[in-house]
Amino acid sequence: MDKFEKVCHVPDLKFTQFCEQHFSLNKGIYNTIDLWFYNRGLTNILNRRKVMLRFMIFSCTDEAKVKFGPGGLTRKLEDFWYQANEVLQEN
Repeated sequence: MDKFEKVCHVPDLKFTQFCEQHFSLNKGIYNTIDLWFYNRGLTNILNRRKVMLRFMIFSCTDEAKVKFGPGGLTRKLEDFWYQANEVLQEN
């Protein structure tokens, strides 16, 4: 995750381009993920971007691409959110 730390501070266009290049994430999926985390209370853009990167890494297939089937994005977001909250509650 540390290697992605600097990218969290770039302008929005650069960040979305980074996500597209590294995770094959199109703008529509990116916006859906961003809104999903925002609606869960992650209103600070820097924190939200860090969580989004963790989610994308969590969601990568063997080819280092993020892929979701029909309904898969919501399921993956919920799985990630549940696991992240479990870890936070343990600490």
